[in-house]
Formats: sequence, structure tokens, C-alpha cells
Amino acid sequence: MFLRFFGRTLALVTLAVFPLFSQTGTRQTPPLLAAAAPESVGMYSERLNRLDGMIQSYIDKGAFPGVTAIVVRNGKIVYYKAFGKADLESNKPLEKEAIYRIASMTKAITSLAVMMLHEEGKIMLDDPISKYIPEFAKPVVLDQFNPKDSSFTTIPAKQEVSVRHLLSHMSGINYNVISSDERIKAIYAKAGILDAFTTDTHKIGDNIKKLAKLPLNHQPGEKWTYGLSVDVLGYLVEVVSKMPLDQYFQKHIFEPLGMKDTYFYLPDSKKGRLVPLYSEDKEKKLVKVDKLYLTTNPNYPTEGAKTYFSGGGGLSSTAYDYAVFLQMLLNGGVYNGKRLLSRKGVELFTNANQSGTLFPDPRSYFSLGFRVTNEAGRASDLGSVGTFSWGGAFSTHYFADPKENISGVIMKQMWGTSYGGEIERKFDMMIYQALDN
Repeated sequence: MFLRFFGRTLALVTLAVFPLFSQTGTRQTPPLLAAAAPESVGMYSERLNRLDGMIQSYIDKGAFPGVTAIVVRNGKIVYYKAFGKADLESNKPLEKEAIYRIASMTKAITSLAVMMLHEEGKIMLDDPISKYIPEFAKPVVLDQFNPKDSSFTTIPAKQEVSVRHLLSHMSGINYNVISSDERIKAIYAKAGILDAFTTDTHKIGDNIKKLAKLPLNHQPGEKWTYGLSVDVLGYLVEVVSKMPLDQYFQKHIFEPLGMKDTYFYLPDSKKGRLVPLYSEDKEKKLVKVDKLYLTTNPNYPTEGAKTYFSGGGGLSSTAYDYAVFLQMLLNGGVYNGKRLLSRKGVELFTNANQSGTLFPDPRSYFSLGFRVTNEAGRASDLGSVGTFSWGGAFSTHYFADPKENISGVIMKQMWGTSYGGEIERKFDMMIYQALDN
């Protein structure tokens, strides 16, 4: 009798457990991004469509030629529109599928690659970078500088630069052209350090090895400095994976996620979708840029040697592709049936405070790849604590809010604008004001 009862109970338990595992599997394989009515995911269509008027008002006053914007909630695309022109000279309308140079929005993808290799046991976050790139051994920090000839003296660093320092921009490595420290700018320029990309026959490894021999701006871990840290990480991915960075991204990130329009260098079949870069003249009129930032060829990334893979700024992409990348993170590391990062890895990557109070904006801190909104930031507007975000130098921007399961991407192609950051702040706020539940 007991055995019969035990057998029936075991059978019932077994039947109950298998559906549970099945449901867990379903939860770990969320559907691909697809359009849905805002009301189906707790948003107001009427309030969300206020974005139309706001964006169009900037185009009407000549702030930008065109804008692409996408909003995703609970894995559903609730807003995806293009406004204005891709090319003012030809009067070409902007399409939603337009491709943009995303500059520093590349950083999060490179940092994801590092986190993936970390979870494979191939990289530890507190490893010294010299373990993989020996040129970084025995780092020094800038002490005295002579502006007459760019000569300098150094002091030994208190510790080596770690992978974690690089991910969090606490390494002491700066930028060249856009550095605010004129001493470092002069030292880097004299050494021929490249900032982000080039159309000449350079390779990232050569640039990073030269950079490794130069002094740090400050002691590792003692200050937050935005710079070439993620370019170093891009080369780290190449060294550890034994693959060029573009091939690693394609095989391990873009193909698994279905990001079909994200590249360092565009194939010929997609060149026509690249949005030209504009700026403002002295009268604040829009003019097409004839010398692209950091390279003499304004047609990067469609022309040139195509050999330099900048992990800190070299990618071009679409609003949709980047929304896919963000949704993978909001899903806890899985998308398109492929798991790129564990749930705990995503939490560490997107949310763990690595900069303490050293990040220059008191409303946020920096994780291992993103600016993250803190309590002070939440109190200053409509967002949530834990929202992670960043942008690119050519006027692209994104945010993702795990609490509300919502993300937004807005793309423009402007280098230098009197409206810098203004539309992005309004974009984020107007998405939140459309929430219902």
C-alpha cells in the first residue's frame, strides 16, 4: 500500500516537475523583438506619440537633418520611427533602417565580450592587463611635464592596471585628441596614439602596445578618467580569443543575437544606408562634415584600409540592432535562444558600482560598462535607480531600465551641436511619462 502510494506520489511529482522545467526553459528563451500596441505592455499610445512633435520641432528649426528613435517595453517594440532627411543635399528621406556611426556605444559591446570571456574562465577581472599584454608591466604615472618639448618624468604606479580598472575607466589611461589634460594630449600626440579609428593601414595591437609604454594620467583605481581603456580591452579580446575583434564580434555576439547591420566596416551592399555626418557652421547652419573626427576621410567606415578595429568607438549600427543588444541585457543575458551572459554576470556588468563616488556626475556611478542612475539621479527626474545608459560622440544615445523593463535608442549624426544632450534628456523623460503600469 505504501509502495503504491509512494509510486503514485512520485509520478505526480514527476509530472509537476517536468512542466516546471519546461516553463523555466520558456522564460529563458524570450521571443524576438516584435511590434505591439503600447497599451498591450502598459503604455499610453497618445502620450508616447508626444515624441513625434518633440523630435520634429528640432528638425524644423534645423538642429539635425534627421532622427531615428526606437522604444521597447517588455520585449515589444512600441515606438519605431524615422524623421527628417538622411542627406540634405540630395533631399533623401531618412529610413528607420539607416546605419549610424555609433562611436562610444561600441564600448558596451566590447565590454560584453570581455565579460563573456570572463565567464569562460579565460579572463579574471582583477588580473593585471600585463598578464595578457606584457607591454603594460611596471606601469608609471605622470609626474612632471615640460610643455616646451613634451618631455616628462614619472613615478612608479602603486599597482598594475587590472581588467576591472579598464572596464570601469579607472585605469588612468586617457584619450588623445579629446583629452582635457593638455599634458597627456601632447604626450599621446608625440607618440602617435590613435583615439578611435582610422582609414590608414594601422592595427589596434600596434596602437595599444605604444600606449602601454606611456605614463598613466593618475594612479590606477584613484580617479575616473574617460579614455582608451576599452580600446585596450578590444585588443585583450583579440589576444585571448586569438581572433580579430571584428570576427569575434560577428561569431560570438552579432550572429547569435541576429544583429545583421552592425559592423566595423560596412559591406558594399549596405554603404548606401550610412547616414552622412553633419555639423554646424558659424551661423549654426547644418553643413556636411568634410573631415571626419580623428581621420581625414569623411567616408569612414566605408572606405580606407579597414584594418583598425577600435573597441572603444569603431562600430556602426542601426537603432533596431542596438535595441536587440539592450534587450538581451534586460532579458538577463539571453536573446534569440542564445545565452551570452549569465544573469549574475549581467547584474555585475550593468549595475555593480565600480567607481564609488569618483564618477563626475553625482546622480550616477559607473559599472563595468555603463553609467548607472543612483538614488540622486532618480530623484532628479522620472527614471529609475539602476537604469544604465551611454552615448556616442556623433549624437547617438541609449538607456535601459531593468525595473521598468524598458529601453530607448535615439540616433542622429552630428559632430558638434548647440543642442548637445538636449533632445536625449527629453527623449528619456517622455518615454517614462507614457508609462501606465
